[in-house]
Amino acid sequence: MNPFLPALAASLITAIPAAAASLRSATTLDTAEVRLSDLFDDAGPRADRVLGPGPAPGARIVVEAAQLAAIARQFGVDWRPASPADRSVLDRPGRLLPREDVFAALRAALAEVGAPADGDLDLPGYAAPMVPLESHTEIAIEQLDYQGASSRFTATLAVTGTGMATERMHLSGQIQEMVELPVLARRLPAGSVLQPGDLQTTRVRASGLRGETVRSAADAVGLALKRLAVAGQPLSVTDLMRPIVVQKGARVMMQLFTPGLALTGQGVALDAGGTGERIRVLNPSSRAVLEVEVIGPDRVRVSPGSMPLETAGLGSAALAQVAVR
Repeated sequence: MNPFLPALAASLITAIPAAAASLRSATTLDTAEVRLSDLFDDAGPRADRVLGPGPAPGARIVVEAAQLAAIARQFGVDWRPASPADRSVLDRPGRLLPREDVFAALRAALAEVGAPADGDLDLPGYAAPMVPLESHTEIAIEQLDYQGASSRFTATLAVTGTGMATERMHLSGQIQEMVELPVLARRLPAGSVLQPGDLQTTRVRASGLRGETVRSAADAVGLALKRLAVAGQPLSVTDLMRPIVVQKGARVMMQLFTPGLALTGQGVALDAGGTGERIRVLNPSSRAVLEVEVIGPDRVRVSPGSMPLETAGLGSAALAQVAVR
């Protein structure tokens, strides 16, 4: 073996310069810190040196040529900008903190101070914070102040997680008590008789209810609408009536039942009415106007001992008689 070969090899190795660093024009960060190696490949023995905090989750930092050159000089990195346009973009992926997680934590905290446990939250201007993409986060509600009379509250949302500093944001809003009520499934005209398929159950804000409201579908089925109603609208008791089974001006069968006696006769309805309602009927024979109960289509019942409300063209003697024929 030539004795000069080892020495020649050693001299060649010594003469080869260290590889120059190259700029990383774009880097995706998975930590909250920026290291020298995030800016340069082959950054040398100090590649793991932490330079400072990284961008917030979902944000980016742009390092321009002049700052890159200064960093390279400070940490002994063999790199020079090729042009003033050189730069490095540092992106940090993020995700929005799920809105339902925040609302669940807020509802639980409010329930502990007397608010409705399943109330409807109203948070004007709320924007979900960004958290690191793969971070396991924890949510806490701090400094909660709830005003029961107005259902308004203020609180601080604290979000902690791996790879992020604790983030706090102010919350202010209102929690509304909700009730389950039957509402119309579709628009219906006045006079419609409600069937089970016309109704569906939904949650409605209790504060928006006015007057006596129908609380159960069973209380509305079989009744008729007094006026046009729209879909999704809770029903007021005053919006409903019994279906009209006797029309004004119709001929009706009058019935009178007493122990051992059953009488029937014809009359003329002076009012329209539904089953169970009381209307006025004219007895054509006696010309007496009676108050009767509607018991079915074109059928009414006269109560024993009923006195006429008035007479049409008869003397005072007829007032003491109720002739049912």
